[in-house]
Amino acid sequence: MHQALPKGWDGGRAEERSVSKTGAAMAIHGGAGALAGRDYSREVAHMRVLAESGRDRLVAGASALEVVVETVAALEASGLYVAGRGASPNTAGTYELDASVMDGASRRAGAVAALQGFASPVRAALAVMEQTPHVILAGDGAAAFAGRRGLARIEDPEAWFTRVGWDGQKTAALGVGTVVRDGEGRLAAATSTGGVFNKLHGRVGDSPIPGAGVWADDVAAVSCTGTGEMFLRAAVAAQVAHRVAFAHQSLAEAAKAALADMKGLGGDGGLIAIGREGDPVLPYVSQGMKRAALLSDGTVFSGVF
Repeated sequence: MHQALPKGWDGGRAEERSVSKTGAAMAIHGGAGALAGRDYSREVAHMRVLAESGRDRLVAGASALEVVVETVAALEASGLYVAGRGASPNTAGTYELDASVMDGASRRAGAVAALQGFASPVRAALAVMEQTPHVILAGDGAAAFAGRRGLARIEDPEAWFTRVGWDGQKTAALGVGTVVRDGEGRLAAATSTGGVFNKLHGRVGDSPIPGAGVWADDVAAVSCTGTGEMFLRAAVAAQVAHRVAFAHQSLAEAAKAALADMKGLGGDGGLIAIGREGDPVLPYVSQGMKRAALLSDGTVFSGVF
């Protein structure tokens, strides 16, 4: 079980600001399944910038929901992760993207699954949450909805997508996510993914499913990354919050137990979670997980292994 954010982990001086006065904190994951020996310096630097930007927004009074959506949208747009622009085609040669967002204070949620043709699935998920009575829209219906809302389109998929990590053989499921506690104590989470490599047309994993790949209530906010089918079967994201609420486990204990349950089914991956107080936890049971954290004292870390 990997978790730690030891002192000096990011290899540089950690700035501190007045976040500690608000109790705000956040965590970011850029996907589990990182491979030993590969250079992830661009991703580490990028996640650190996003954590610092999130810190500044939270200090300025931004809500948890605003920060999770903006951060995941930036992860999607970067092309550095297997989500948004970094996605790879499925076996039919098309790009189907999934994303979700959940607001802990209201327990409202929105998601899109198998979305084609739009640059930011997480913004489409937010629109579903805010502008429809539904939780999930999929496929052509999701695309038609995103078009009516005027969301940014992808004009030339082959030129736009970076297919980061794609070698034609990989089967790991990845994605990105963010969890935030803002200065008012509100929690929110968002998750986005291009899905498992070599996935079948129409396949949907855990990322757009509240309770599996994303969860936020008044106890915890969780975003998962890894073997989606096993995260679905173990309901990992909600399981973490429910272990805290009903079994009175600490957030770290709950996250460890939920990942162990998923791993016992044959899965692999990790998660980020944050509770009503304290710092986020970032455990994983894979080789590595691209991740960053803003601690409640204002310290920012980023790393992979």
